[in-house]
Formats: sequence, structure tokens, C-alpha cells
Amino acid sequence: MSAERPEPLDVIAVGAHPDDVEIACGGTLAQLVRQGYRVGIVDLTDGEPTPGSSGPEVRLQEAAQAARILGVQVRETLPLTNRRLFDSHEARLALASVFRRYRPSIVLGLAAKTPLASPDHFQAVQITDAAVFYARLSKWDEQFDGLPVHTIRRQVWFPLGFSSLQLPPAGGHFIVDITETLAIKLQAIRAYATQFPPAKDRLFQTLEAQNRFYGGSAGFEAGELFLTSSTLGAKDLVKMVCP
Repeated sequence: MSAERPEPLDVIAVGAHPDDVEIACGGTLAQLVRQGYRVGIVDLTDGEPTPGSSGPEVRLQEAAQAARILGVQVRETLPLTNRRLFDSHEARLALASVFRRYRPSIVLGLAAKTPLASPDHFQAVQITDAAVFYARLSKWDEQFDGLPVHTIRRQVWFPLGFSSLQLPPAGGHFIVDITETLAIKLQAIRAYATQFPPAKDRLFQTLEAQNRFYGGSAGFEAGELFLTSSTLGAKDLVKMVCP
């Protein structure tokens, strides 16, 4: 089975729907690709039905176009159900199987609930957390069609939403510089024409303002926020404070 597996990915970002990852951390993914890393996106559902789309085929075409704009090497959509996404054993296995197949070093996932938005987001938090754990469990080969175990080195979370000024609880947080890739991120989101028609242009203004605020807080023109489970440390204070 191991011989059939594709080339490993350095990073996999997981969203509940196509466009979640682009909105939250598309600039970071584009920057990682520029830095030479292999990056993948996993959407737990196809995001359908939605009011503006004529069906899953259109949404998947938009997702593929967004992935091309970001430059990521892999994008997969799991056969879980939009609006009825629940943390279940089957959902955990489906995502953990992707992790075992692509062997990422880092998994990026949703950080918390998004009040007044899709409850799928919080289900995705729990599914992703569990799948990271399931991926490394031994003596469970029958659940994974023989895919070997894989231990993910680090899990990092990204917030999705604009309505709160409070950070979700975390051990630490950091900002990734997306000065050079902010425009690419916005272009990738605009690939979802069915989801973001001209009437929703305010979202792009809000998102750009948020990214410029995050970036400015760290001395960059634009940035994206990430949360960690543990406190961040450094052996060289000078390099950390004055990179």
C-alpha cells in the first residue's frame, strides 16, 4: 500500500466548505508554495446546496480554479454532507485516511465556532482534531484499508470570521506575513463567483482590513492569524524579536 501513496505534503489545510480555507489562510498557503513547500487543501464537503450556485459541479470548478490561483499541489473534497456535517467516526476516518495517504508534517484547521454562520465549522474543528489523532493510531489497520500510521508533527488553528475582537483560547498565537500574497488570496476567493457576487463586495473590504490589521500588529503590511496549542518559545531572543 505504501508504494501506491502519492508524494508527501508538507502542509494540509482543512475547511468545512470550499472557500473556508481561502478566506482564513489563503495568503499563507500561497506564500508556502512560493517558499517551495508542498501544500494541500481538504474540503470536508462540497458546500452545496447554496443559494447562488446551480450545483456541486460549479462549486467544484470554482474550488479547482481557486487552488490553481493559490498554486497548491493537491485539493480533495470528501463525500461528507453540507448542512449535515457532524463529528462522527466515519468522518474522522475519512479525513484521517487523507492524512495517512499524504503524510503532512503540519495540519491547519478551523479554530472555533462561527456564531451566526454555518454550524458545520465547529463540527470541522472536532473532526480535524480527532483525525490528527486517528492518523497515528496503530493496531487499527482494518479501519484504514492497510494505510500505514502517520504522526503529524504539529497542528495549528486558524480563526474564521469577522464579528469578534476576542481570540479563541490557545496556548499562543502568531502572524504570518502575506504582504506578497494578499492580492493572490483575494483573487482566489473571487474565483467563487457564485458565493461572492458584487453585492458581497463588502466582505473583501472587511477581509483586507482585517489582514492589514493583523499584519500591522506584527510589523508587516498584511498578515494572517494562527493559534497554537502550546506556548511558542525561542532559543535566540534577538532573531525572534528582530527577524
